[in-house]
Amino acid sequence: MFQRIMLILFISSELSYYLLIAQTGIVESYGSNIYAIALLPIGGVIGSFLSIYLKLTNNKKILIFLLLQLFASSYYPSLSHIMLFILGISVGALAPLVINSLKKATYTDIGIILAISYTVGVSLFNYDPFQRLWLALILTSLALIGSQFVSKMDLNKNIKQYRSSALFSLFTMVLWIFLDSALFETLSRDEAISIWRGGYSIQIIIFHIIGIIMAFNIKIDKNHKELFIIMLFALSYLAYFLQEGYILSIIYPFVISYYNVVILQTLVQEEFKAIAFSMVFIGWIGSGAGLFIALHGLIVFIPILFLIGFFKIIATQNTHIKEVKYV
Repeated sequence: MFQRIMLILFISSELSYYLLIAQTGIVESYGSNIYAIALLPIGGVIGSFLSIYLKLTNNKKILIFLLLQLFASSYYPSLSHIMLFILGISVGALAPLVINSLKKATYTDIGIILAISYTVGVSLFNYDPFQRLWLALILTSLALIGSQFVSKMDLNKNIKQYRSSALFSLFTMVLWIFLDSALFETLSRDEAISIWRGGYSIQIIIFHIIGIIMAFNIKIDKNHKELFIIMLFALSYLAYFLQEGYILSIIYPFVISYYNVVILQTLVQEEFKAIAFSMVFIGWIGSGAGLFIALHGLIVFIPILFLIGFFKIIATQNTHIKEVKYV
């Protein structure tokens, strides 16, 4: 039981760090200048590959990269280009290592981890990004402490029993991340409808948690699940374009939690090398492209992607029907 608590502490602290420091804190501290922070994602990609090819045990890798993250965090928010690069390496390497560590967790643990991360992230979203040094140090230190007790845990032998109906493609997962990142980064800069600054925090947290619970308990096949997620994203964007903050604060956190559970259910079934390669596209390319769209005001073109997504899902479903027909 104690080790499970430490596992939850380790992963929820690192996810909260990513949300509050790497994803929002750094970007806002640099005035949303994507070129000024370019070395962060570059370091992230390199870190992902280092997590694969560094000839050490995963436990030692986690220790090294958390110490590296702690070192870089001590310079927050005034990180030089070198420190940004080092932070990128540490966060990039830790992402696949953290996901791989979820193989030691039950799905209840994963639900708790996500619930804690979203609650912390939403609650502290409005905290001044220039004053988050203490957050960066505390969250990294908690992750460091928790990780030292996780190293002795065995893989969860029941994880294979929780398989979803099918694994989702990398393209599909990157598309979800891209849609999320583009909307999140746009909303966080929109003073008119920023739901995190509009008094909806409690509501957002509740629907994050509902999304987690529903994702684990709704039993639908792969194609219907994919269609469900793309429709929820479409409704989220529609609510944004209509400036309906209340509706957006219900649908958007729900779909964020829901699709992230689905991604984790897919990734925990993969080998470590596949997880690391996937995170290059999911964690850096997909989210980076979304940030680019938001910063350049190109979100009005996003509906085109929904049409592509719908056509892809329908084509897949038609293929599946034909296969069933001929069997």
